[in-house]
Amino acid sequence: MPVKLTAPQASSLLPVRGVQLGFAEAHVRKPNRKDVLVMTLAEGSRVAGVFTLNQFCAAPVILCKDFLAQDFSKKQGIRALLINTGCANAGTGEDGLNRAKQSCEALALQLNKSKLLNLQANQVLPFSTGVILEPLPVDKVIAGLPAAIENLKEDNWLNAAEAIMTTDIVAKGTSRRITLGGNQIAITGISKGSGMIHPNMATMLGYIATDAVVSQAALESIIRYAVNKSFNCITVDGDTSTNDSLILIATNQAGNTEIVENSADFITLRDALTDVAIELAQAIVRDGEGATKFMTVSVEGGRDEAECRKVAYAIAHSPLIKTAFFASDPNLGRILAAIGYAGVDNLDVNALKLYLGDVLVAENGGRALAYLEEQGSAVMKEPEILVRVDLARGNAECTVWTCDFSYDYVKINADYRS
Repeated sequence: MPVKLTAPQASSLLPVRGVQLGFAEAHVRKPNRKDVLVMTLAEGSRVAGVFTLNQFCAAPVILCKDFLAQDFSKKQGIRALLINTGCANAGTGEDGLNRAKQSCEALALQLNKSKLLNLQANQVLPFSTGVILEPLPVDKVIAGLPAAIENLKEDNWLNAAEAIMTTDIVAKGTSRRITLGGNQIAITGISKGSGMIHPNMATMLGYIATDAVVSQAALESIIRYAVNKSFNCITVDGDTSTNDSLILIATNQAGNTEIVENSADFITLRDALTDVAIELAQAIVRDGEGATKFMTVSVEGGRDEAECRKVAYAIAHSPLIKTAFFASDPNLGRILAAIGYAGVDNLDVNALKLYLGDVLVAENGGRALAYLEEQGSAVMKEPEILVRVDLARGNAECTVWTCDFSYDYVKINADYRS
């Protein structure tokens, strides 16, 4: 079961002026589940995205990057998003690109016919998630579009969160309301992900929207900052997906003075959007496949953030550490081993300190004199655990979030395609 995570209430997810969402049960892979999502955006909306660094990236990722680049040069405006679950459309070559294009063309045609929007296919961003190396059943996706368009609403965020799930147990969404220059600003985000989670980014999809008026340059700056504080700080299993995508939308409907990077309100908006991204990212870890523990790995006292990140991920990725935490077995020498192989040059192992929760476990190159194994075991039985490392060589720090490995992780992934 997810670690201290429940699905949001529909009423807790704020509508964002200028965003409408509609879903369908299109039987992309399994019957009787929401698996197609359409999002439409008001004219004048601005969109920014970051995507997987996996070089075997999926067809929809290729198209999204291409369409966003075209939009930046032509300034025609992204007006719709189309997401399907059940099939990743990755490892599908030229045929996969053609099928993704067909789905965009079909949505543009149907939205134009319904007179809801007037747009071209390259104003639709496609996204897919699910099984890799299988052709997208584009006929099923297209067949689901009328139903998705029929129920387009501003308050459909929970249904939207459910429509993008794969092995997720819990739908993931959150909202914030802030005030900028006397104007009420809504922020709402949803994400999906449970396994194949690792930075660059972490199989995740994320969509965050605000009705604030924001310049394109400021939006690009915010998404880069937010992703490095959130989705690039999580790992479940160390596998970087082919389909990772995070989209940030500003519909420019709130009436505030346009926010640019040197605006007084820039930091306020950036931090609120980042808080949403962090909550969504942590929810993915809490719902990690088979997870029973949520672990925060904090590394401080580094010479730079890069070496802190190396140590944090060496700990967070280690199957030996993750299985020990599942068993509540304080076999904490495994953590010291991970710190040692993390690749930090000239590390003084006698200077660093290792804490489990508030308990000092290791110092002076070995076990802390006052440490008792019962203390470690007691901390490890908790559902949320802090691992803290002080490298004692500088002022840099880094925090990442991960989960344990249980028997269910193997079962879920052994049975994923059935």
